[in-house]
Amino acid sequence: MRRDGDNARSGAAGGVSRRRSDSRDRMVLSAAELLREYGAGATSIDRVLVHSGAPRGSVYHHFPGGRAQLIDEAVTLAGDFIAGLIETAAEAGDPLVAVDSFFALWHDRLVESGFRAGCPIVAVAVETNDDAPHLARSAGAVFARWQEALAALLVRHGLPEARGSRLAAFIIAAVEGAVIMCRAERSTAPLEAAAAEIHDLLGHALRAGPAPHP
Repeated sequence: MRRDGDNARSGAAGGVSRRRSDSRDRMVLSAAELLREYGAGATSIDRVLVHSGAPRGSVYHHFPGGRAQLIDEAVTLAGDFIAGLIETAAEAGDPLVAVDSFFALWHDRLVESGFRAGCPIVAVAVETNDDAPHLARSAGAVFARWQEALAALLVRHGLPEARGSRLAAFIIAAVEGAVIMCRAERSTAPLEAAAAEIHDLLGHALRAGPAPHP
């Protein structure tokens, strides 16, 4: 999450004072990066401290809830970053451009990381997290936010709310599934195939417009 982190540091964390947040922000950003590569189970406090260079004494000062709070905040940060990209792309006014950009983001992340990095939200969602069940709820809330942002864009461009919501969920599911396949195959082919099919499907849906009432 190298480029994500750079943008997130100047965006999501921009309103927090540097004196209070420097080590805190580094830890949250590191946790998000580690989630992408290693999953939730392997994202320990010790690993985050080594990765971020933050002092050990800052852990429970900034995160009294311990590891679960740190991971939860990393999920929120990563979710906010992607939601911001969707909303920024939506401002261009073309849903196809926005969705193509969404796929392009994951394509770049996969290639830049040598297929090591996936989605930190998925990393949390697929693990049981019996000791912190709220983490799954946080991951679900992030997916819901992404779906709402995409659905709102599609509805603004003429699709009925129900169709827009279904297509938004399908787009997110296609991206996330393709990213997993790409990491396993060490190839961008699954993502490129999904992107092409989604582009054609969405283009047809937008041209067709609302279905006529019976």
